[in-house]
Amino acid sequence: MIGDLIYSIGGLAMLAVASDQFVKGAVRLAVVMRVAPVIVGSVVVGFGTSAPEMVVSAVAAADDNLDIGVGNIIGSNVANISLVLGCATLLASVPVQRATLRREVPISVGSVLLFAALLQGELSRLEGLVLIVVLVTVLGYVLQASRREQRVRVGEEISDLVGEEAPSTFPEVVRTTMALSGVVIAAWLVVTGAEGIADELDLTGGFIGFTLVAVGTSAPELFTAVAAARRNEIELLIGNLLGSNMFNSLAVGGAIALVGPGQPEDGDLVVWGSVLMVAVVLASAIVMITKRRVARLEGFFLVVAWMACVAILRAL
Repeated sequence: MIGDLIYSIGGLAMLAVASDQFVKGAVRLAVVMRVAPVIVGSVVVGFGTSAPEMVVSAVAAADDNLDIGVGNIIGSNVANISLVLGCATLLASVPVQRATLRREVPISVGSVLLFAALLQGELSRLEGLVLIVVLVTVLGYVLQASRREQRVRVGEEISDLVGEEAPSTFPEVVRTTMALSGVVIAAWLVVTGAEGIADELDLTGGFIGFTLVAVGTSAPELFTAVAAARRNEIELLIGNLLGSNMFNSLAVGGAIALVGPGQPEDGDLVVWGSVLMVAVVLASAIVMITKRRVARLEGFFLVVAWMACVAILRAL
């Protein structure tokens, strides 16, 4: 049990550091290659910040533990829009931009609904391919419809990742390669530890994926969101979290279906986990649309909602 905890916690800590360096290296390498800022912000950063969920879930699915992979996706989606957003809004009220309401909210909600629907029953490679095709289509729409606007919105975020010094190719290739290797190794440690903890405590892999693994892979978003709220730099916060849920549902969901298709053993996770995920996502979307901001009171209820989801799944 102690060894499994060390594996999981150490793996999650390593995952946080490695994924952060992977995002930084990928962005700086994209800048060296003169990739358009809109693509860097929408695609490179999006995939990079979802790297922990993707690699952990893919490793779990390939290791015949689809429950941990599915639990990680469902748990990360719930944590992003309840725990992470809720903790940030306890420090500062978060406004929702019109562009976010018009584009990110419906895309994120639609992606979550699609993943939840395809999850019912056996998750096949064909369904994984459908998720990937939808992801490519959505990215194409975002890039085509909002090129000018995205340049303005992601410019500051890219500048923070690039830094003041101009990046060069070889160091960033080394950084990105080593960081990606670190992410893969860390993911293996997390999955191995999670499997051991589930066996020792007689818990399902899905529940461990929903709680320990999902919170761990969402930790970078949590720390970033809280730090942004403390500095009152929250313009991109909700858009980033909604984008993360879109990548989790489509990219990570597609990845686990392609590498480890099958029927999750934890039926409660598939049914009730999906119901809770959709309920939290829809409730938060309604708040964003009707109030145009997420205030401290709503943030408090979002954190309570996350704890309630954990309690409900544990009781099943």
